[in-house]
Amino acid sequence: MRAFASRWWPRTLRGRLSLVALTTATILMVILTVAFNTVVRRHLQHQADDELRTRAAAVAATVVTDGSRVRVLETPGEELLDTNVWIYSGGRLLEKPPSATATSPLTRAADRLVARGARHCLTVHSHDEVRLCTRPVPGGKGAAAVVTALDLSPYRGSADTMLFASLALDAAMLACTYALTRLAVGRALRPVRSMTEHATQWSAIASQERFGTVTRPTELAQLGGSLDALLDRIRALLRHEQQLTRELSHELRNPLARIIAELDWWGARPRSDADTRTTHAAIADAAQSMRTICDTLLDEARDSAATAPGTADVLPVLHRLVDRLGPTKACVEVVVTACDARLSAGVPDALLERIVSPLLDNALRHAHTRVEILARARPGGVRVEVGDDGPGVPASFAAQLFQPGRRADPEDGHGGAGLGLPLARRLARSAGGEVDHDGRRTSGATFVVTLPAG
Repeated sequence: MRAFASRWWPRTLRGRLSLVALTTATILMVILTVAFNTVVRRHLQHQADDELRTRAAAVAATVVTDGSRVRVLETPGEELLDTNVWIYSGGRLLEKPPSATATSPLTRAADRLVARGARHCLTVHSHDEVRLCTRPVPGGKGAAAVVTALDLSPYRGSADTMLFASLALDAAMLACTYALTRLAVGRALRPVRSMTEHATQWSAIASQERFGTVTRPTELAQLGGSLDALLDRIRALLRHEQQLTRELSHELRNPLARIIAELDWWGARPRSDADTRTTHAAIADAAQSMRTICDTLLDEARDSAATAPGTADVLPVLHRLVDRLGPTKACVEVVVTACDARLSAGVPDALLERIVSPLLDNALRHAHTRVEILARARPGGVRVEVGDDGPGVPASFAAQLFQPGRRADPEDGHGGAGLGLPLARRLARSAGGEVDHDGRRTSGATFVVTLPAG
C-alpha cells in the first residue's frame, strides 16, 4: 500500500500542492453536495405534504358529521376530489379511489394511518413511491377521517435532476480548482526556479553573485539571505583550505628539499663516517619534521570529524598531560593550579587533551624557566590559561598567530610546523569554545581556552 501511494504521489511541489488543494476541494464539495441535496429532498417532501393536506382539507369540507351518521356531500368536480382519496367513518371505509381495491397496498396503508388517529403521513413503496397523509374531520358525533395520496415520482425526478446537476457542477468546479491551483502555484514557484537556475550557474562558474541583490517575497528573501550566508561560509572555508594546502605544501617542501640536498651532497663525493652520520641525522630530522606535519593533519581530520558529547574533569586531565610530558627542559617548571578541584568542562577528556596539548607544547618550546596552567570557572563555562615566561608573541605577528603554517621565527631552532595553535582553535570551536591569545601580558605569552561548562 505504501509503495502504491509513493508511486502515485507527485514528486514535484507543484503537483503535491495541486493534489492537496484538489483533495480538500473534493471533500468540501461532497459535504456541500450532500447537505444541499438533503435540504432539497426535505423541501420537496414538505411541498408534497402541504399539497396532500390541502387536498385533504378540501375533501373534509364535503364530509358532514353533525348527525349520528357520517355523510359525504355531492359537490361539483367531485371526481377530481375523489382521485386518490379514502374517506373513513370510525374504522369503516366509506369511499376509496376507483382504481384501488380493499386489499391493495395503498388501502392497507390508509387503514393504518386512520387507526393511528391524529394527523400522520407515510411513504409507500409499491410500483411507484406514493405519499399518504391523514386528516381527521372535526365536529359531530361520528368520527371521520380523510386520507389523501400523491405520487412522488415528479418530486423525486426533480430531486434527481438537482443531484445530477450538482454533481456536474462539482466536477467542473474541481477541474477549475485543480487548473487554477497548478497555475497559481507555478507562478508562485517561479522565483524558486529562478533561484535554482542561478545557483546552478553560479556553482559552475564560481560567480560572486548573491541572491540578496534581487527583490523577492519575504519568505524567499529570508531563504536567499540564508543561502547567501551559506555561500559566504563555503567560500571562506574553501579559501581557508586552499591557503592551508599552499602553506602545507610549502612546509613539506622545505624538509623534502633538505633531504634531497643532503642526499645529493652525500653522493657527490666520498664521505667519512662522521659526515655520513651527520647526513643521516639531518635526513632523519627532516623526515621527522614531515612526519610531525602529517600526524598533525591526521589528528585534526580525526578529531574534527565528529565531536562526541561528554564531560571532563579539568584538573585530572591537565595533570595527565603534564605527567606524559616526559623529560622537558631541565630548567623549565610546569605548574598546574585550579580555583576549583571539581571543575568540569562540557567536552570529552580526549578532546580537552587535544585542545590543551598544542598550547602546552608551544609554551614548553619558548619558556625560559616556568610554564603555568591555570583553570578556573567563568559564567557558563570553563577557562584554561597556558602561560610561559618566554619572549612572547611579537606584535607584528599577532594577526598571523592562528594561521596554519605560520611561525614567528622559523629559524629559532624549535621544531614544529606552525599547525598546533590553528588545530587547538579549530577543535575548541567544534565544541562551542574558543582559543585566543591574551595580548595584555607584557612578558611571555598566554593562551586562553574557553569551553562550555560540563
